[in-house]
Amino acid sequence: MAETTNIAGTEHHGDGESRRDFLVLTATALGVVGAASVAWPFISSMNPAADTLALSSTEVDLTPVAVGQSITVVWQGKPVFIRHRTEKEIKEAADVNVAELRDPQTDASRVKKPEWLIVVGICTHLGCIPLGQKPSDPRGEYDGWFCPCHGSQYDSSGRIRKGPAPLNLALPPYEFKTDTSLKIG
Repeated sequence: MAETTNIAGTEHHGDGESRRDFLVLTATALGVVGAASVAWPFISSMNPAADTLALSSTEVDLTPVAVGQSITVVWQGKPVFIRHRTEKEIKEAADVNVAELRDPQTDASRVKKPEWLIVVGICTHLGCIPLGQKPSDPRGEYDGWFCPCHGSQYDSSGRIRKGPAPLNLALPPYEFKTDTSLKIG
């Protein structure tokens, strides 16, 4: 090994630079691994919890729901209204002049099968749960749902017709697995 003297007067060996480079690279690599091992649990904690993922979809058997009857199921902690609509309700919803609606949507764009209406049962004004699921509940002037908190009224397609609510009742993602089986989410 060749010895050299630098300006400060200390000896310097030729392989010292490669040793220093090795130590710097090793320390950097260990630092990156350490930072990743600290960051990984933090990033992983931002993923949905297992119980939340379990609630991401709900399957519903529609067999016991008679024509004209409504049921409420829970999906992701929210009430979902499922109504087996009568011919009268379907006709009323289809005959509405969409141009007169605050949040214009045709009935056909809100349902996959005309006899089944599936909506998130949360008023779009302040998040109340409208009445209209039970036969004894007031359903408003439009034969749908009535929110008693501020008087919003929805029709049999879940569209806002009267009151302060700005939007129609939301539509959850859903699909019919069979004629009598529904998957929400």
